[in-house]
Amino acid sequence: MNKNYRQSQILKIIRTKNVHTQDELAGELKACGIPAAQVTLSRDIRDLGLVKTQEGYRQIVPDSAGPSLATVAAEFLQDIRVAQNLVVLKTAPGHASSLAIALDQANWSEIVGTIAGDDTILVVAPDSETAKTVRTKLMYFVAE
Repeated sequence: MNKNYRQSQILKIIRTKNVHTQDELAGELKACGIPAAQVTLSRDIRDLGLVKTQEGYRQIVPDSAGPSLATVAAEFLQDIRVAQNLVVLKTAPGHASSLAIALDQANWSEIVGTIAGDDTILVVAPDSETAKTVRTKLMYFVAE
């Protein structure tokens, strides 16, 4: 298991569950099939900038460097289509990457991942119903 994958799983766990101790975190990782020693977890916690709060470990996130999803979507999003569990977004030429980054930073739980080209973004959802939900949420930005 590589370090980046393990650390991304740690972030996924602490965003979805209240984890208060390294033992709890190790147990959650083990349930995902990722063994991790205490010293490794300590290093990962430090590297990721995690802090303990009353709700458990949380990541301190610096202020966003760039326009919000609402701003980018309102300016560049031109079309939204659903194809099973995929949502295809069309933008003005050269702006797909900006919208994909803003969408990734929004960290919507409905989105598995995005792939951006020059004027097209492929948004992957876990299933077709969730893809329709993503489309509905995105329509809100273009309707304004």
